[in-house]
Amino acid sequence: MKPIVVINPNSTEEVTRGIDGALDPLRLEDGPPIECVTLKEGPPGIESQAHADAVVAPLCKLIRLRDDSASAFIIACYSDPGLHAARETTSKPVLGIAESAMVTALTRGERFGIISILDASIPRHQRAVRAAGLSARFAGDVAIGVSVVDLAGKDQVFVKLVTAGRRLRDDDGANVLILGCAGMARYRKRLEDTLGMPVIDPTQAAATLAISAVRLA
Repeated sequence: MKPIVVINPNSTEEVTRGIDGALDPLRLEDGPPIECVTLKEGPPGIESQAHADAVVAPLCKLIRLRDDSASAFIIACYSDPGLHAARETTSKPVLGIAESAMVTALTRGERFGIISILDASIPRHQRAVRAAGLSARFAGDVAIGVSVVDLAGKDQVFVKLVTAGRRLRDDDGANVLILGCAGMARYRKRLEDTLGMPVIDPTQAAATLAISAVRLA
């Protein structure tokens, strides 16, 4: 069975390793393999629209190179960079993690909040919410002020995530949260247990949908 190829479009291998670990529960004995790869041409972190736009061409090139050896593709960045161009590149399913996370959040709560890395991320996320027609189900977006490369393995990052989550829950009325960066994957379960509410890891959400698409094809 051909693998689902999960592409981290930034060049930080630590982020790819975190994504890979978060997908372990979805590696089923009779399911499609899941392979995580790093787009080496990408920036260390996608933290602006310019970063997102710059990875579209190398991302599509990688998809063309892997097209014959993959059953589906996941773009593992919450900006969903190149999603529509990638879908024109291959006939295989291509899932963006932001789109997948929002779809999944609708099944877990009435109003979703997004935890972002930086304030600059919020306008991109808000555009995606509006484009999806989900403004009425959107509670808000709070940034934790941490870059992609600084997300790994720090207790202070988790404290910031808890603070942002409580603000979205208590002040903005969110009853389900989305982690607005693939690099936050390692914190999902701990954050969910601490806040007592559903927390969606976007790459897990996309992988779940990709597995369904592959199995039902």
